[in-house]
Amino acid sequence: MASPTSQTTITPHNQTPLVTRTYVSQSELDDIVKRSSEAQKAWARVPLKDRLAIATKFVDEFQKMKDEIPLELTLQMGRPVSQIAGEIRGTLERAKYMLSIAESSLADVGLQDTDKPGFRRFIRRTPLGVVLVIAPWNFPYLTSINSVLPAIVAGNAVLLKPSPQTPLTAERLALALHRAGLPENVIQVLHLSPLSHYFQRAAVEAPGFKGVALELGGKDPAYVRADADLAYTVAELVDGAFFNSGQSCCAVEVRLIQTSFLGYRLGDPTKSETNLGPVVSLASAQRIRKQVKDAVEAGARALVPEELFLNPETGNLEGTAYVAPQVLVDVNHTMDVMMEETFGPIVGIQKVSGDEEATRLMNDSPYGLTASIWTNAEKDPESQNAFLRLVDELHTGTVFLNRCDYLDPALAWVGVKDSGRGISLSKFGYDQLTRAKSVHMKINTS
Repeated sequence: MASPTSQTTITPHNQTPLVTRTYVSQSELDDIVKRSSEAQKAWARVPLKDRLAIATKFVDEFQKMKDEIPLELTLQMGRPVSQIAGEIRGTLERAKYMLSIAESSLADVGLQDTDKPGFRRFIRRTPLGVVLVIAPWNFPYLTSINSVLPAIVAGNAVLLKPSPQTPLTAERLALALHRAGLPENVIQVLHLSPLSHYFQRAAVEAPGFKGVALELGGKDPAYVRADADLAYTVAELVDGAFFNSGQSCCAVEVRLIQTSFLGYRLGDPTKSETNLGPVVSLASAQRIRKQVKDAVEAGARALVPEELFLNPETGNLEGTAYVAPQVLVDVNHTMDVMMEETFGPIVGIQKVSGDEEATRLMNDSPYGLTASIWTNAEKDPESQNAFLRLVDELHTGTVFLNRCDYLDPALAWVGVKDSGRGISLSKFGYDQLTRAKSVHMKINTS
């Protein structure tokens, strides 16, 4: 069967075509990479202060788009329009923070040469060259900015490949950067098949060694200790589990308490009163329903009647991208719903006897993105000590105390196991986008 030559984005809630983009050919891709490489050489010679000035102006240009983005993004991936502003704020927050630490993160690292008089030694951060960023659809601006802006500030050129579900997001980022004064070919948007052999050739088979950083999925557990403040914890975990219809890599998917769903309205995401939209596609909805069905057939109990979420907008949920939120009890780690990423508004609640069993179960996962622990650590020093002991035992990139599903740009965002490799955000994110060049000078020849 011939490979597709274009992609059409389908709006999740009404299944209508939104935009179509044509895939680049092999020869076009070769030309794009060549132009990107040439542009990068010139861009790397631009002083850091001038690169930062353009990146700072990008922040202003992106902020000017804040009224155009919400509905456009909702139509692409289905998140309620009322919840898009948070992604815009987060994108700006991350951009500003990464710009604020750029000079110190990219500065030469000098060595004290008291032990070697007559020498000067330092380590310089130099750009990698051309960086390929493959952005997901669930938080397309937030995830793109983690790598795109620091890569450009560090002197790289960027090829930005958006998800076919959210092609307009990459085009907006590129437009804002170009309006800010970034040379045309320093960032280019690529529309390619998700399974395109171009990626394999560009990232793996091309001559030379290619660095790869991956931020993938998660099955992020939350452990509620006996001393947790349940009133606070319930509200926080409900939001962590079901925001964006559970379509977050660090969404809470395995929890230990029963929650209430009052106040959630599943419906048309373009309406301001909706706070729970569809999942991204019919295929995703079908896969989520199958996880729930298989778990129930294996002995799990579903606590939330689907009828609570039927309304004139959603109708019968079967055959649509609308998925009612669900809480499952009597679950165990033989079930896919507890071991595989659901990427939907479904959580399982499993009882544990204490810290030791909780740690074992949280680590019994192919993923390791985040974990959260809920305990009375603010008032009880022993609870805080227990939390710190758990931090050392958990095999995850981030451990939260009494919060979840949040990226602090000052902290390294990193996954372990099948959740990925490499680092974004924080000063360490710049290390991922540069290489170290050692300089050894003998300045006293007498």
